Amino acid sequence: MSMISYLTTIRFEFGAINGIQQDLTDLGIRKPLIIADEGVVKAGLVGRITAVVEGGGDLPVFTGTPTNPTQEAVEAALSMYRDQGCDGLIAVGGGSPIDLAKGVALLASHDGPLEHYAAILGGIPRITSAVVPVIAVPTTAGTGSEVGRASLITLKDGRKLGFISPHLIPKRAVCDPELTLGLPGWLTAATGMDAVTHCIETYLSPRDNPPAEAIALDGLKRAVDNIEKATADGSDRDARYQMMMAALEGGLTFQKGLGAVHALSHPLGGLKDVSLHHGTLNAVILPATLRFNRSHAEAKYAAIRSTLGLAPDADLADYFAGLSSRLGLPKTLKEMGVSSAIVPAIARAAVEDHSHATNARPATVEDYERMLTEAIG
Repeated sequence: MSMISYLTTIRFEFGAINGIQQDLTDLGIRKPLIIADEGVVKAGLVGRITAVVEGGGDLPVFTGTPTNPTQEAVEAALSMYRDQGCDGLIAVGGGSPIDLAKGVALLASHDGPLEHYAAILGGIPRITSAVVPVIAVPTTAGTGSEVGRASLITLKDGRKLGFISPHLIPKRAVCDPELTLGLPGWLTAATGMDAVTHCIETYLSPRDNPPAEAIALDGLKRAVDNIEKATADGSDRDARYQMMMAALEGGLTFQKGLGAVHALSHPLGGLKDVSLHHGTLNAVILPATLRFNRSHAEAKYAAIRSTLGLAPDADLADYFAGLSSRLGLPKTLKEMGVSSAIVPAIARAAVEDHSHATNARPATVEDYERMLTEAIG
């Protein structure tokens, strides 16, 4: 078993789920609530987890996770957690179940309304070590939420806010590439581009953290080298392994902060009249932000070109737009159902998002309007 201790403890290998019972024992969890969604349950992935846990067949399972986690879903899962007398959580799925589990872990141990703990509302120091332990089991290779300190949740008033604290990092991350072998091609591509974007944005962040930058570049190369293989052939075990490692590495660098892509995709993901997949949003928005940031990150752009084996004068925006196109992802936000009417509101929300502060180049509302308009097409 390959054990990594960096921010948290990570099991990473084919068959890693077989160690979950030991993780539960180590953390003193006797009755976890499993957080998942209907798709994960139908794919048999929750069953594979309960099969390796003592008394797993009797464990309560919350399946009401929406595509973008909501306050309502957190409260519903919290109610089940309390009613069932649970003392920990196992999150199984993509970033949505994992983020939802973090929200439950927070409210199960902290008083007050959820928004009280939002980062932009001064909530970071209010989150303590009392957070209920979470074991995260990713079934996609994209979000990195299994080692991330943030949870993105849409409140009842429509604001999609970040809840950030080292105490929200899952106590165990169980990364088993076997669980991704049946992932559909489009979801492989979309979640994979999420990992690509995480590696790029954290690397470009102006915060000084050389170890994290090295991890980001390694994750970016793994993702770019393998995303097309994994999308074309979901049974390619090495490609699946490399994509899950790339997603993990993107998450391990989150402490550097993200940037304009996420400052825009977070409020877009909170729209109620259209459901927008986070990884797909990032893939579509990425080229516009790379064009915007270019003048303020020339040395890092050169390092990315070198890492990926591109020509010294290669246009990174065009390169990643081309990669997304080859993967069959939308070219514009318009194709995803986003109207230009939302530009002013989303641009204003972007400057209030926690990712805005660490963009490679300082951006104004007007800058976000131009980037968003370009991405809409």
